[in-house]
Amino acid sequence: MGFVPTIDLHDAAAAGRIDRACRDVGFFQIVGHGLDPEVEATAWSAAADFFRLPLDDKLALSIPVGDAYGYGPFAAERLAASRGATTPADLKETFSIGPFLACPPELADDETARFVYSATPWPPPLPAFAGAMRAYYDALAQLVERLMALMAKALGLDDAFFAPYIDRHTSALRLLHYPDLRGHGVEPGQLRAGAHSDYGTLTLLRQDDAPGGLQVCDVAGEWHDVAPVEGAYVVNVGDALERWTNDGWRSTLHRVVVPPSDADRDCSRQSIAFFHNANWDAVIDCLPGTGEPHYEPVGAGEHLMRKFRSTQ
Repeated sequence: MGFVPTIDLHDAAAAGRIDRACRDVGFFQIVGHGLDPEVEATAWSAAADFFRLPLDDKLALSIPVGDAYGYGPFAAERLAASRGATTPADLKETFSIGPFLACPPELADDETARFVYSATPWPPPLPAFAGAMRAYYDALAQLVERLMALMAKALGLDDAFFAPYIDRHTSALRLLHYPDLRGHGVEPGQLRAGAHSDYGTLTLLRQDDAPGGLQVCDVAGEWHDVAPVEGAYVVNVGDALERWTNDGWRSTLHRVVVPPSDADRDCSRQSIAFFHNANWDAVIDCLPGTGEPHYEPVGAGEHLMRKFRSTQ
């Protein structure tokens, strides 16, 4: 079956299987999610169209200083820095899309809130791009609502427990392109994405089957491939949810490796990640019944900004 289990959301035992996966692995894949294939395909194609744009067109959409969204050029990020590690730059380029919401008036003077609610710059050469991404963002947010209800059940809570904490979520959609590396010098220790954990409640990932893919780390420090499953989304627990469950569920280290040096095919890789976050003002407090709290209560927005700053 592999290290990361696949769970059908139509399975009557799905909640129990999710609980075991979150406690033991921190990752699972879901099928039976019911997303509209046309919405998925349109967004996937639009992402590919974006990364095919001339470099100057992409650079014109580079993330402005002080903002969170836009184009991240190739080798501009070191995700492992969020864990205090010093590594070569990650071998990828990105485009990040923020909440389709204006910053609430009561947060207008909060510099960190303005960062999370900053505007997304859209590519003029692709007039349908923003609409495709909005439709996909909304569909993934609805899927997370369904997942969080199952997760509440898995934790022995009312199905609607998390609903008031995520009805104004500040989630981000990130398009990722890992170019083919044949003929490209790869430094020792350099990866497509360095080892890291995710910051928010949970992440949904759609990945392709190109060599040089996602790996997750077990408690013994061994790395395991996450083999693509047709039509599935990879789901992983984020740091905020680990904190919420008082370390009952694991926010697991993961990375994206470089393709084998002897790969004889184009190893370009594309994926799309939906980083789900709770409402900015939601208070993350260790759940009752989980033992002595390991953490003090913290605002979801404050928690998120601490994580963002760790990679700067």
